[in-house]
Amino acid sequence: MPVVAAAAVLVAVLVLSIVLLPLSLIQRYRVGTRRRPARSWVTTLNLAGVSASSVIFLFSAALMSPWISGAFTYAALGLAAGAALGLIGLAFTRWEATAGGLHFTPPWLLILGVTLMVTARLLYGFWRAWHAWGLAPDASAWFEASGATGSLAAGAAVLGYYVVYWWGVRGRIRRHPPVRRIPR
Repeated sequence: MPVVAAAAVLVAVLVLSIVLLPLSLIQRYRVGTRRRPARSWVTTLNLAGVSASSVIFLFSAALMSPWISGAFTYAALGLAAGAALGLIGLAFTRWEATAGGLHFTPPWLLILGVTLMVTARLLYGFWRAWHAWGLAPDASAWFEASGATGSLAAGAAVLGYYVVYWWGVRGRIRRHPPVRRIPR
């Protein structure tokens, strides 16, 4: 009986994740385009988290290379493309130095593009994996047929974008220290 309950919970979590995916993408876009204060500790935390994720991602892609040809190459190219997008994002970010500190607003069009890229790749990956399921004779052939390398490239592009973007935000904060008010 515990096995059946565990399986039911696993299926419920999977279904709930799929159902809530559109909401999470909308929220990601809304939060990503909001005006934010440039806080050094938040930026450092984001940069450390995304950098660690990128290293783990590339390591995982390298481990997948024997089973999925080109996995590491696609991941590295996606990371490079995302880094270029990050530089573009920094160029179009709106910066505001106020008495309350430095604030920034990421470019909404680029955030929308990254969000739509992730959405399109998820939908295409589900569709392609579903159609490849019956065509592939074994698991490694199914991974090849499902287009896993494209998904790796899309995921790496998002990571590359945020690594470069948070690195640039951190550099901007260091060049523009907060304005301190002198008490009267």
